[in-house]
Amino acid sequence: MKQTLLGLLLMATAMVANAACHDAVVLVHGNTATPASWDNTLSALLAAGYSRSEIFLPDWGSKTCAACNNHDGSEEVPVRQAMTAALAQSCTGKIDVIGHSMGATLAAQQIVKLGIRGQVDTFVGIAGAFRGLYSCGIYPYNVWNSTCGTYGLSVSSPFLNDLYGNVFADKVYSIKSYMDEVVCSTGTCLVYGIHSSSIWYEDASYTFALGHFGLQSQTADLQVQLIQ
Repeated sequence: MKQTLLGLLLMATAMVANAACHDAVVLVHGNTATPASWDNTLSALLAAGYSRSEIFLPDWGSKTCAACNNHDGSEEVPVRQAMTAALAQSCTGKIDVIGHSMGATLAAQQIVKLGIRGQVDTFVGIAGAFRGLYSCGIYPYNVWNSTCGTYGLSVSSPFLNDLYGNVFADKVYSIKSYMDEVVCSTGTCLVYGIHSSSIWYEDASYTFALGHFGLQSQTADLQVQLIQ
């Protein structure tokens, strides 16, 4: 009888432990933003049962010079460190990554550079410019700052060309809008006929009538659903 009770207790303990185990989550903010831009997502994750220790919020880039930030050098370090720490912390051995705007392309780059694609369960790119921004020019023409340059978001930049075709996770999703005042600032959201926020090989793409920043702050529940 005691052995039966002990067995049931151990089974129940294991079930509780498994139920509480989530992939660690890395949230990568956009150009000149801060981790606070993820407040709605953070609240939704906590409400879904995630612990604060399972959520990583790297703080990268200049907050005062949007044109100074790109995908090379000091901008990379906090994101790379967060992903490494998240993998070390994750009780599942995998992580989920959500990026907004330039943070989406920066996060994708770090997954490739770290060689951890097999350890990323879900990647969600929100309002990213995976195919470039016409407002940045078509490389190498009309490229007027670092954000649009070799390591930036001009259409067909060397950075984007190197990123293209890579797989970032077991499941890949994009969240986009045709009202995005950044991605669609020139009057079109399409780059060579495809929405720039769409990601090659994605499992699904979700479109909302929201602006660039609303896509991040007002889709928190969907973001959490996608990584579960």
